[in-house]
Amino acid sequence: MCTVCGCGEGETRIDGKGIDAGHEHVGPDGKIYRHRHGEAHHHAHHHHDDTHEHVAADGTVFRHSHNDHGHHDHGHDHGHHHHHHDGHDHGHDHRRPDRADAIDGGAALNQPRLVTIERDILAKNDGLAAVNRRRFAERGVFVLNLMSSPGSGKTTLLTRSLTDLKGRFPVAVIEGDQQTSFDADRIRATGTPAVQVNTGKGCHLDAGMVAQAADKLAAEGQFAEDGVLFVENVGNLVCPAGFDLGETHRVVVLSVTEGEDKPLKYPDMFVRADLLVVNKIDLLPHLSFDVERMIGYAQRLNPSLAVIQLSATTGQGLEAWYEWIADGLAEARASQSASQAAAV
Repeated sequence: MCTVCGCGEGETRIDGKGIDAGHEHVGPDGKIYRHRHGEAHHHAHHHHDDTHEHVAADGTVFRHSHNDHGHHDHGHDHGHHHHHHDGHDHGHDHRRPDRADAIDGGAALNQPRLVTIERDILAKNDGLAAVNRRRFAERGVFVLNLMSSPGSGKTTLLTRSLTDLKGRFPVAVIEGDQQTSFDADRIRATGTPAVQVNTGKGCHLDAGMVAQAADKLAAEGQFAEDGVLFVENVGNLVCPAGFDLGETHRVVVLSVTEGEDKPLKYPDMFVRADLLVVNKIDLLPHLSFDVERMIGYAQRLNPSLAVIQLSATTGQGLEAWYEWIADGLAEARASQSASQAAAV
C-alpha cells in the first residue's frame, strides 16, 4: 500500500503488462532499473563511464564505479522501514501570495493533514522525477502533467488538441487510469502514439510509472523528441498534486459543471499548478456557475496562476491554449540549445 495517500500498490500495468515489484535504481542512461528484494543487482546496461547511479530514500543520487559493487553503503534502506513521520516539513517551496487578499496556500498545506506524508516515499519519487526532468530537458521535450477531477472533459480536450496540432510538432501521450484502455484507444485513434498506465487501486501516477512509459515510447521509436509529451493523470484533485513526475508544467482542468469553490476545497492542486484551464464554457448560459469568483479563489491561493477559458467541444478559446503550448515548447527547445552550446 502507498503510505503517502493509502492507495494500493503492486497492481500497476503498462499497456496491459504488469511490472515487477521491488526497488528501483537509476542508471547513468537515465533509465529506471528495478530489482525484486533479495535479487542481486545485475543491471545489464552499458556503462560508458564505468559507473552507475542509485537514488537514495532522501532523493540523493549516488554514483559508484563497478569496482565498488562490494560495498554499496549509500544510505537507502532495503528493509523499507517507512516510519519517519515528522509531519509537515516536506521541502516544498510554496510561493508567498503577493495580493493583500491572498490566501497563504503554503501555510494551508503545512497544517496537519488527513494523510501522513512519509518523507522516504516522496523523496524517492522526487529523485526519480529529477532524472525524468533531466532526460526530458536534454531532448527538448515540453512535458505537461494534466490533472483534474473525473468528468472535467480532460480527455476530450486532449484528443481535440492532438487532432488540431497534428503536424505542427512531435507529440506523444502517457495515459493514466485505474483500469481500462478506453482513453488511450481514443488518443491512438487521432494517430498519436500513447502508452496506457493502469494504476489498479492507485489513485495517481508517479515518477517511476512515467519513466517506464517513456522508456516504452522510446523503445518503439515514438518518444516525442523535440516535441510535446502530454501526461494525462488519474482523475483526482487530491493525490496527483503531491507527486512530481518530472513535468515541465502542471495544468489543472476545471469544468464549469463543477463547483466554483473547488479551489478552496482542494487547495494543494491549485497552489502547485502553473495553468488553470476552465473547460465547457459553452454551457455557461445554462448554469449559475460564477467563473470570475472561481478564478478569484484560485488566484488568491496562487497569484501567479495563469488562466485560459475554453470549450473543447465548440473550439472557443482553443487557440489561446495552443499558443501557450507552442510558447512552452519554444522555451524547452531554446533551453536545450543553450545547454548543448554550453557543453561544447
